[in-house]
Amino acid sequence: MSRRPRHLAPRHLAHPPWEFRQGRADRDTSAAAEVTALTRRGLLGASAALAGAALLAGCGGSAGPPAAGDGSTLRSTYVDPQGTGVLSVGPGEPLLARTVLAPAAPATGTLATLAHLTDAHVLDAQSPARVPFLDRLGAPFTSTFRPQEALTAQVLAGAIAAVDALGPDLVVQGGDLIDNAQANELTQALAVLRGGRVGPSSGDGRYVGVQEASDPDPFYYRPDVDSPRHPGLLAAAQRVFASRGLEAMTLPVLGDHDLLVAGVLAPDALTEQIAVGSRAVWDLPRGLPTRLSATAAGPDGLNDPAAIEGLITVLLSAPGVTVPAYASRRELDAAEVLSMLRPGSGPLLDYALDVGDALRVIVLDLVRRGGGSGGLVHPGQPAWLAAQLAGAGDRWVLVFSHQPLDSSADGPALLSVLDRSPRVLAA
Repeated sequence: MSRRPRHLAPRHLAHPPWEFRQGRADRDTSAAAEVTALTRRGLLGASAALAGAALLAGCGGSAGPPAAGDGSTLRSTYVDPQGTGVLSVGPGEPLLARTVLAPAAPATGTLATLAHLTDAHVLDAQSPARVPFLDRLGAPFTSTFRPQEALTAQVLAGAIAAVDALGPDLVVQGGDLIDNAQANELTQALAVLRGGRVGPSSGDGRYVGVQEASDPDPFYYRPDVDSPRHPGLLAAAQRVFASRGLEAMTLPVLGDHDLLVAGVLAPDALTEQIAVGSRAVWDLPRGLPTRLSATAAGPDGLNDPAAIEGLITVLLSAPGVTVPAYASRRELDAAEVLSMLRPGSGPLLDYALDVGDALRVIVLDLVRRGGGSGGLVHPGQPAWLAAQLAGAGDRWVLVFSHQPLDSSADGPALLSVLDRSPRVLAA
């Protein structure tokens, strides 16, 4: 029986650098964009829709026009015209001019060139802490299994090579660097970012998971036997490879998946027992669809961890398979994650950095420590943000967070602070 992949890789896996200028929102031939101080109000509280180069591993497709040589989605994108999971080259996506506050004006100079590399979701595709069977329930669980998930480290390395070639002044790593709050995921992802040898395998070096050729479940895509066939792909995905690493300074932003199991649950002794153990559940346990299929999603996934808290208990008694145990799958606490991402961090990953004399970058941590994927403004953050804006002087300001400010709990408190500063270009 031939099966097709049910999901596609995100089309925008990496973003090329953007030149922030005082002037018209436009893009030049080097795939840089101009963001203007005059249009800042239209950008506040929104996640910027930045064009990016799709780096696809093992995707088949019929012959057609070639993709843009520089990877810019202004000139070409990858599309799935038949809904089959087989990609082909499609038309580009034009820039959206932001003229909320004023009409377009000529650019007058470059402030800095930044790259935004976000949502890499480097993951351990073999971890018993994963719940791939939930994907059959549809939204908001469609991220629990993707056919390309064994290649996340390699895709990040490819994105880094593309970013390095464009030579930005600064790279913002926008959060959800990893997927499931595991130590081996973060160690692997940081090795890719910093450069050197990367060991993507876990367990005993073999791929043991839902995509292996011997798994009879027709839901999961098995690249060794299913169409489009890529024999040996899973074995190749386990091999050590070299990453060149990012050449520019990198600023981390904290995402929900960096701290929370599946981006929703706070790690505890029980979830870690499952992660490091030798028992995995691949099939949908009985009784779960009626409890979970009606779960409502928030703007950034599952805001309420109660929606799946009962699932952990069910997993302990559901029919399972034996997999190699791996102690490095231990789950990280918040302090350890923050210290690994940015040594010397306090309880929140809030900080500011000046880029030359013209620009200040401010990073906000909106992750809920108690669970839930949606953003949350923590006590003291509005006052801290106001102080950072006041200290910027005549610099222009860019604000980064993983979750959108306008959908985060108490987000309007931060937006009101930004509204009072005429030097803020965008959030």
